[in-house]
Amino acid sequence: GTVYVVLDNHKFGDIKPYIFKSTDKGSTWKSISSNLPKRTLAWRIVQDHIKPKLLFAATEFGIYFTIDGGKDWKQIKGGLPTISFRDLAIQERENDLVGASFGRGFYVLDDYSPLRDVNEEQLQKEAHLFTTKKAWWYIQETPLGGGEKAAQGAGFYTAKNPPFGAIFTYYIKEKYQSLKSKRQEEEKKKLKKKESVEFPGWEKIEKEKKEKNTKIWLIVTDQTGATIAQLAGNSSKGFHRINWDLTYPPKYPINDNQSLPKNKKRANGLLCEPGTYKVQLWKQSKQEMLALSEAQSFQVVSLREGSLKGAETKEVADFWRELESLQGKVNATYNALNKAKMETKSMKLALSRSTGNIAGLHQKIDKLELKLTEINTHFRGKETKNKVGEKNNPSVYSRLGFLRSATWNTYGPTPTHKANFELAKKEYEKIKTTLIPILKEEIPNLKEDLKKAGAPYMQGEDLTK
Repeated sequence: GTVYVVLDNHKFGDIKPYIFKSTDKGSTWKSISSNLPKRTLAWRIVQDHIKPKLLFAATEFGIYFTIDGGKDWKQIKGGLPTISFRDLAIQERENDLVGASFGRGFYVLDDYSPLRDVNEEQLQKEAHLFTTKKAWWYIQETPLGGGEKAAQGAGFYTAKNPPFGAIFTYYIKEKYQSLKSKRQEEEKKKLKKKESVEFPGWEKIEKEKKEKNTKIWLIVTDQTGATIAQLAGNSSKGFHRINWDLTYPPKYPINDNQSLPKNKKRANGLLCEPGTYKVQLWKQSKQEMLALSEAQSFQVVSLREGSLKGAETKEVADFWRELESLQGKVNATYNALNKAKMETKSMKLALSRSTGNIAGLHQKIDKLELKLTEINTHFRGKETKNKVGEKNNPSVYSRLGFLRSATWNTYGPTPTHKANFELAKKEYEKIKTTLIPILKEEIPNLKEDLKKAGAPYMQGEDLTK
């Protein structure tokens, strides 16, 4: 016997929201518009198919939801523009809310099911992490040759898919304020009261500058407790979402000039394997790293079995981990080789400015340069052939390039992949055995000889001697 009705009276200049509820088949009615903005027309209401008190309202200025049957309405934001929405629909299988706007297309809120679990107790806590839906494990396709439209242009219509991987939903009760934001808030209050605002002083300004802002992290761990992903979350007030793309962090070496990305995007490696994982919400302040939630388990599940019988998912993922590890070691060693080549150039310049006995040093540096060039050949092939596009014998990097094809699907490595992996690993070990004595003995000894010959200081040289 419960009925809901939405009315509008705007043709008579009345732009109040009218949403009514009857529990006796329409004999009596009660307004549930409550705290909806007074100058906001209401156009449509839909009810969750599982939790009756969870309602969504389409209005002239966005979409609102209530978890208590209309006593308190909250506006849905998350990138949703403040425009007129004339209709709403719920896709029950995926728990998606679809909004049809007036002239601005359709918008989809993917999986609103965490709203069913919202209660007053959770909203009073500092933060809350909601249950995570299972994540589908597969390799994303790029049928157009790239992401989304690729090179098709604006004339080719596409709509974004939901973010790939595991979607984490969390709530922050209040925005974490810095010393600066607190001061500015107090100054605004004074200005409203038309009170004077004094300069806070250089010591206070300097302290604000040095302060580290509070950060929110979602940390993903595997069954052994090992950290797989550290996701930088939004620390502002309200509900937030962030996705983990099911990848491990890459094993590429870190260079001195690298820094954390400013857009909070993490560098991604290769996929994890299907299984059980945990996620936990953390707060990083200047004093400590504090857990804001219990660790919650969630499932990563294979989307479907392929037409051809492939390797077990654990074998596939284990090969990817081995490949990442070898790639990281190779890149680190190649970086060390390039650094040694740069040091050789520096030593040549230092030798040209030496004022002491330089007998034999030119020959030693030339000999070192030839050794490094030969090692580079094992990494990349012969430079003379590369310049004109001639085919080289397989090198460490050419084999690694082929091995990346084993990560383009979930069928697992072929015998050819495994054989090339062993060959690349064997060749890398030979290179490392040759390079390490050069780095640890030959270059330091040559630098010492240059110093004795009156050469100027070189970058990285021991300043204590």
